[in-house]
Amino acid sequence: MIASGGLVALPAWAGNWCADDVTNVHSAFSLAEQKLLASVADTIIPPGNSIGALSVGVDKFLVKLLDDCYDKEVRDNVKKQLALLEANAKNTHAKNFAACDQLQRQEILLKFSASTEKPQKDFFNLMKGETIRGFNTSKEVMVKYLKYEVAPGHYYGCVNVKA
Repeated sequence: MIASGGLVALPAWAGNWCADDVTNVHSAFSLAEQKLLASVADTIIPPGNSIGALSVGVDKFLVKLLDDCYDKEVRDNVKKQLALLEANAKNTHAKNFAACDQLQRQEILLKFSASTEKPQKDFFNLMKGETIRGFNTSKEVMVKYLKYEVAPGHYYGCVNVKA
């Protein structure tokens, strides 16, 4: 009875949400931090003539990867560096990192790559490496651009063999 009532109410409930409203509830990163990670990925691999990091889902890949595959210390450093990145953008350009243009975001990230502080350098190297890995291993890039085939060649099952 309860399940039937739920099924009747579902269309009315589901008609008012959009994908932007749904967050990953199990993520260690807040929605603002996830958007900042997306901006970092977009800065590292911007959309060119065809695709960029965001169009193949690298932002979602980064959140899932950091949540599931890295220790709490690494996640904490990423969170700390994201906050520092945001503060740096506000001090330098008087706007959020995501609101900065491509060159301004690159300038801020390059400061992190040239930093003498290990946490900042580690953050930059992690973001750069994992963004590139996420992009290169995405289905769209693998199939369309790298011509990946699960089973290369064609299998001919029944052929005449001359013995």
